[in-house]
Amino acid sequence: MTSHAAASPATGRGWPAVPAAAWVAPPLVLVLGFVGWPMAAVLGESVRDRDGALSFSSWSGVLTSAEFLGALGRTAQIALGSTAGALVLGSFLALVLAFVPFPGAGLAARLIDTVLAVPSFLITLAFTFLYGSAGVLRVVVTSVAGQGAQVPSLLTSPLGVILAEITFFTPFVVRPLLAGLAALPREQLEVAASLGAGPLRVLRSVVFPEVTPALAAGGSLVLLLTLNEFGIVLFTGAKDVITLPVLIYVRGAVSLDLPGAAVVATAQVALSLLLYGGYRVGFARLRARSGPEGASDAAVVA
Repeated sequence: MTSHAAASPATGRGWPAVPAAAWVAPPLVLVLGFVGWPMAAVLGESVRDRDGALSFSSWSGVLTSAEFLGALGRTAQIALGSTAGALVLGSFLALVLAFVPFPGAGLAARLIDTVLAVPSFLITLAFTFLYGSAGVLRVVVTSVAGQGAQVPSLLTSPLGVILAEITFFTPFVVRPLLAGLAALPREQLEVAASLGAGPLRVLRSVVFPEVTPALAAGGSLVLLLTLNEFGIVLFTGAKDVITLPVLIYVRGAVSLDLPGAAVVATAQVALSLLLYGGYRVGFARLRARSGPEGASDAAVVA
């Protein structure tokens, strides 16, 4: 009976022990099938010409073209602008929800969370009703200044795309920042306030240094998502706003230049992986510098 009891935890009630490789194999096969194989197919397509022959001419032609360089610059502009705006707006909303008690704060936090479940094109559709050619802004301006008043086409400009992405991606900053603020010891705030520090100084010297991992996690996630965002740019109808995802669509679906689209897609994947690798290295150094407590808080929002 003793030997049976001792053998049960190791073998699972007498069942034969399953090698560790058997548990790793199924998810590994799924990853290779649904991620590895498509990526290998895209990479293979990028080194062929339109006739299917092996050629690296697409790489040199696409990566040095003004179209690709312009799309790369526009993608970086929109991604950086959207990330900066989401960090500013998300920090403000998180601080208000965490430190400013008001009726309905919990409901407001839940409403912000619901944006995470909304398709991105619905945000663009809402912007169309607000800032489109027949939107609320045009109606207000024409009713005040007359029918001949010029209303800027905000929605179809890079600024309109950035504003739409800020609106959609801000909750990705609010949620980890709220988790970081919830883990912040209130004693630190009370001690700082008792020593005469004002609210702004408390935020600058106490709060933000403690929630830096949360800001880094949220900002890095938003940067990666905006770098690869396609739906918002497409639904704004901004014909002059060509980002890398839009360029992939144009070359692959419109121009039927599959090798060129594969080159752009491979370059974008490489850029995303490079940014993600840089984020993980920087995040690991930040956790090591912040010590055990900072590491545990960072793990909550990583």
